[in-house]
Amino acid sequence: MRILLTGASGFIGKHLVNALSAAGYRVIQVRRTVMDPNDQIAADFTRDVAAEDWTSRLTGIDCVINAVGILREHGSQTFERIHTHAPCALFKACTDARVRRVIQISALGADRGTSGYFSSKHAADECLAGLPLDWTIVQPSVVYGPGGTSARLFSLLASLPIVPLPGRGEQQLQPIHIDDLAQAIVALVSDPTSHRQRVALVGPRPLPLKTFLQRLRGALGLTAPLFLPMPMALMRLSANIAQVSSRSLLDRETLTMLEAGNTADPTPTQRLLGRAPRDVEAFIEPRYRHVLARDAQLLWLVPLLRFSIAAVWIWTGIVSLGLYPIEESYALLARVGVSASLAPLMLYGAAALDLAFGLATLALPRRRALYLLQIALILGYTIIITFKLPEFWLHPYGPILKNIPMLGVIYGLYVLERR
Repeated sequence: MRILLTGASGFIGKHLVNALSAAGYRVIQVRRTVMDPNDQIAADFTRDVAAEDWTSRLTGIDCVINAVGILREHGSQTFERIHTHAPCALFKACTDARVRRVIQISALGADRGTSGYFSSKHAADECLAGLPLDWTIVQPSVVYGPGGTSARLFSLLASLPIVPLPGRGEQQLQPIHIDDLAQAIVALVSDPTSHRQRVALVGPRPLPLKTFLQRLRGALGLTAPLFLPMPMALMRLSANIAQVSSRSLLDRETLTMLEAGNTADPTPTQRLLGRAPRDVEAFIEPRYRHVLARDAQLLWLVPLLRFSIAAVWIWTGIVSLGLYPIEESYALLARVGVSASLAPLMLYGAAALDLAFGLATLALPRRRALYLLQIALILGYTIIITFKLPEFWLHPYGPILKNIPMLGVIYGLYVLERR
């Protein structure tokens, strides 16, 4: 059987490629960029929104699986185009090309959710259900697995020293592991009977968010958490602020979907797997737990260190602009050889540079070059002070000695920026 898989480069798509190939199917991957023309074809869901765009790509295809999805809109990648228009065009082309089976990976709660993600998925589901095809609409709950956005968000939350909870953390989830999801979809493909059904794929039992994070933290090998309930109004405000950053794991859509709840009867999942889906405690293999715990902690440690470094630069700039007596600053500059005529330029120029470094540390999407400039400046300051003002090395508050941990942290951020 030849299977056309859209979203093959995504989180779910990558696992499906492996699972379907292991089951002996020929998988034709739909990608925006083709690396292997033998098993991949190029398509763009932002542009391919008419049935005729897909017809030629369906020659010899027995089954289509649509695994395309985005959690946040960006530019031309809108929910309407990616989740509705392009999939509907593909499904209509499947009717014309007489493709035997279509599997649409939707989302649990899409038929009752109000978010842009849910409503766009539901529109595609209804489009498919109205066509004369052998279709199955798969509705997974939260999918947990290495590389998944949901996994990163929940692992980050579970690994925090103090775990914030939206409200009291009573939102209901029924997370399923990515390997169980992939195995269940392979079983659907292998089933020779006609489907025309919606199948919820979920974990063994519903869990409140608080319990899920508690068990996930245990699976990561971390100690019992300390929870901090947060008012929902504050959580919504935080989501609105976080929405500004394209790298943020929290946004309005995520919070809205979390509040909607995400549970279903696990019997269909168990029937497809031939066993019970794995529990949260089995999501992480013991041999990997320490590595995954460290990666989860880096998700919040790196921003914390970055904000700390930015705060030092910004506060240094503000202090230099006048909070510290100007005349004393000029006296220090005179001791290192700066003339009185150049002193204002050097003082205010250095203050402006410090402020710029701090703001750039917060704002720039890529900061490796910035970190190198910061290291160079700190080393330059340190060398000048060592020769011109050596007594600062003996100051009880260690103003120069603190450059050493600053350099260490900035270099650590420089290294981690690659990740």
